[in-house]
Amino acid sequence: MDKQLKFNEDGTFTIVQFTDLHWQNGDEKDELTRALMEEVIREEKPDLIVFTGDLIYSEHCENPERSVREVVAEAVRSGVPWAAVLGNHDAEANVTREEVLGYLRSQQGSLTGHTPGVRGFGNYALQVAGSGGTPAAALYFLDSGDYSKLKHVDSYAWINRDQIDWYAAESRQFAEKNGGETLPALTFFHIPLPEYETVWAKGTCFGQKHENVCSAKINSGLFAAMVERSDVMGTFVGHDHINDFWGELYGIRLTYGRASGYNTYGKEGFPRGARVIRLREGERQFESWLRLADGSVDRQEAKQEAELKQ
Repeated sequence: MDKQLKFNEDGTFTIVQFTDLHWQNGDEKDELTRALMEEVIREEKPDLIVFTGDLIYSEHCENPERSVREVVAEAVRSGVPWAAVLGNHDAEANVTREEVLGYLRSQQGSLTGHTPGVRGFGNYALQVAGSGGTPAAALYFLDSGDYSKLKHVDSYAWINRDQIDWYAAESRQFAEKNGGETLPALTFFHIPLPEYETVWAKGTCFGQKHENVCSAKINSGLFAAMVERSDVMGTFVGHDHINDFWGELYGIRLTYGRASGYNTYGKEGFPRGARVIRLREGERQFESWLRLADGSVDRQEAKQEAELKQ
């Protein structure tokens, strides 16, 4: 497989985000998850598939390696390049984060990477080439960890300082190679930042919030670093299965995916689905919408504007 990601001749590059698949042992609910992925990939014809954590529910997996192979099988079968980051449930039991990362990296079509010396498993960057063959966009992937390792902090993990320093260094290197101008960028990880609660409180969001923003209690500064670098246009997370909203804060669109897996909790009237992201070469903006299991497409901004007019 040609592993170079590149914009299409029409100047577009389309990403499908699957999140919180919670695959277990290939049972009936897992089969529903597989069918959803197949349909979304067929309908959207993405250039890249991204899994933003909790691919498997390791505590309930009889064979975690087999579960990893099964959950990405539809992406492998499609022939579309794909990449993944880990969530908090991927290695809760019976397997380590390092092992899960290794299983992901060994599968056909995987662009999942790892940067030695940076805390976590699966911090890496991908570039999307433009029509001239030079990098035209950057995609950052970060391991947001699982749970706090500090006894006096009871919460989820947070993205650490060395990971933030790594991101900033990568961003600077891309800019140096681009004549000093930062590349338009997106960032993918699993656990939302505290700023997701901030942007919702501002009242400028599109989409739905049916549960609390389950971020870490520690704000380690990733959002500030992205604002300072002025390259990241949007962040994409999962973790909170019945939230799918997005809102813009200081020039960055903080975005939830749509939970894709059936072997975990959900909400009646809130169908599983996937988020679709479309970049355009030379533009510092992107389009995004949801494709849902009932066959519908939810363009959240248009839907909300129509409701306000009623």
